[in-house]
Amino acid sequence: MKIKSFEDSVKELEDLIEDLEKGDIPLEEAIKKFEAGISLIKYCNKKLDEAERKIEIVLKDDNEVKTAPFHEKDQ
Repeated sequence: MKIKSFEDSVKELEDLIEDLEKGDIPLEEAIKKFEAGISLIKYCNKKLDEAERKIEIVLKDDNEVKTAPFHEKDQ
């Protein structure tokens, strides 16, 4: 299995959702797409958790982890 980037996985998930929302695919194919979507969600969540841990390490100060909520206006 080829390792995908987070962004590629999100795009694939969006495409799967679009296909499922159309409602014009056979049930078996819809189930396969749903299963693939669940796998992509798990993968993306894992990648987001890893990124959060990396950010916490960067914010680490004097052996204390300081966490701060992310706000778009902080960008």
